[in-house]
Amino acid sequence: MYETKAIMSRDVVSVHPDTPITKVLELLVENDITGVPVVESDGQLVGIVTEKDMIGVLFGQETPSGTARDYMTEDVLSFDENDDIIAVCECLTANHLRRVPILADGRLVGIISRRDLIKYIIEPIGR
Repeated sequence: MYETKAIMSRDVVSVHPDTPITKVLELLVENDITGVPVVESDGQLVGIVTEKDMIGVLFGQETPSGTARDYMTEDVLSFDENDDIIAVCECLTANHLRRVPILADGRLVGIISRRDLIKYIIEPIGR
């Protein structure tokens, strides 16, 4: 069994619920990422803002207003850092997700994307 903490990206771009949505959009583009976890100041995961969330917002608006809280998905599928990566693979394929946050004691400690899993799977044996 390989735990999620073995392959998760630890340097996660995240925002607070009160972050202006224009800043969230900038972070998505500047960091070439598909989603931004939304966390409280103590690291507690409260939501996620994704490209999919933003596409609907951008149609028909010149400049979106509001905060991450206004646009985030609150019901976020996440995993514990000690969970098996097989469960993450199954989740990403079954739910058509691009990434899942990884938690330790309810706090954001990493993220695993489809790309992270692909890189891990194609690494030579003998890790």
